[in-house]
Amino acid sequence: MSTKCFRVNVKFKGRVQGVGFRWNVKDVSRAYSVTGYVKNLPEGSVELLAEGKEPEVLSFLFEVEERMLGYVTHRVQLPRIGVRQYSSFKITY
Repeated sequence: MSTKCFRVNVKFKGRVQGVGFRWNVKDVSRAYSVTGYVKNLPEGSVELLAEGKEPEVLSFLFEVEERMLGYVTHRVQLPRIGVRQYSSFKITY
């Protein structure tokens, strides 16, 4: 049975590739009950999709943003309710 969850898709822009951004996001994810992915996009931004309970997802995103503060110049965040699609949090290519 599928479970509804809070999902957020975020696109980070700035100096976010080649600085360990994805590895830092993966490291932060270990402290939270979130699933999803983080990946580099061809135009130089990074996409993050996180799903789980809303407080967990929002706390996770806050910590990611705090850790990577000096690298992000802009972000677009699209929250929504959806069906959980991922069983873990991973770096995708």
